[in-house]
Amino acid sequence: MSDGLPWGVLGVLLLLGAYHGVNPGMGWLFALSLGLQQRSRKAVLWALVPIALGHAIAIALTLAVVALAQLEIQFTTLKFLVAAILFALGLYRVFRSRHPRGAGMRVGFRDLTVWSFLMASAHGAGLMLAPVLLAPVLLTPRMQGMHHGMHHSMNSTAPFGLAGIAPSLLALAVLVHTLGLILVAGAVAILFYQFYEKWGLGLLRHTWFNFDLLWAFALIIAGAAALVV
Repeated sequence: MSDGLPWGVLGVLLLLGAYHGVNPGMGWLFALSLGLQQRSRKAVLWALVPIALGHAIAIALTLAVVALAQLEIQFTTLKFLVAAILFALGLYRVFRSRHPRGAGMRVGFRDLTVWSFLMASAHGAGLMLAPVLLAPVLLTPRMQGMHHGMHHSMNSTAPFGLAGIAPSLLALAVLVHTLGLILVAGAVAILFYQFYEKWGLGLLRHTWFNFDLLWAFALIIAGAAALVV
């Protein structure tokens, strides 16, 4: 679509990236651990590059799968499918939260990229973006007109939502989301690194928060959002 992505959509994508960045399970804790192990801020910043790359690949692949599915599945059916998957992931993480295990802290660029890809995939990060890009309420007037016309068309599988957005705009969506992730994850990791230099690991022990539970509820909320787009 030539209109481009509305500022509202870009803002939501950026905020979701920031939210992912706050979650230690998405990488900042790993970057911090590498930095502490090597006693270097550069190691913290270096780790953010493959973490962001792996996250972006997971997001892009998820959106591509949803877009391809939309070409074969009716919009309403796809909406319920995305919601069902988000609900299932959220409930799974409420009752049984486990992360893919890596091979220790001595990892290279490729290892860290793969680890980040697996973590983002396991958390359902890409599916959380799907409701945003499927929501007609966030689109421009021209896009909303196409959505209204689609519901009155004989062809109920006409390209819309992800399937109707140009690949370049989907790439932009992934880039904006990943930017939010890396900025927040980097800021949190560096902040904790500076705190560690002054007060040691005691700060981490006393300021921990159950992000896995928060993430589970966020997935369920995203599933609910998918039902009303």
